[in-house]
Amino acid sequence: MTPETFAKIMDRAYVHMRPWSATEIAETLARPHIHFLTQGQGGLIAQMVADECEILIIATDPDAQRQGLASSLLAELIRLAATRDISRVFLEVAASNRAARTFYAAKGFAPIGTRPGYYTLRDGTKDDGVLLSLSVAQGHTGDAPASQGCTTKSG
Repeated sequence: MTPETFAKIMDRAYVHMRPWSATEIAETLARPHIHFLTQGQGGLIAQMVADECEILIIATDPDAQRQGLASSLLAELIRLAATRDISRVFLEVAASNRAARTFYAAKGFAPIGTRPGYYTLRDGTKDDGVLLSLSVAQGHTGDAPASQGCTTKSG
């Protein structure tokens, strides 16, 4: 998947938040320690440094949501993290994004803090970021099978 294609998916999926541009995605993918997992109309960009992994972006085209794509991508990331001796996976989610918070809670992520004003919404206002964490040793991938056709770019 190209940065341009992923930027279009983000634009459709992130209806309230400002999505990343293709240039921002390409610049991120060029950095060391970056992993880009893609499957169908979804993608996930994460950074793995030392024993930590941070999910920078996860997006699924709205027409492909609720079909297990995000679960499959997340499960693939957790499997990859486990092979790299990663102990924790982190991410931020907008405080107002109840669907995402419910999704991550169901996957075992727990809130560990808040970043005030972390997200810029499309209307220019700010939303807090809720910092979530998952212990890879305790993480489960049980409800998502090994991803079919998942591609990985590793930097």
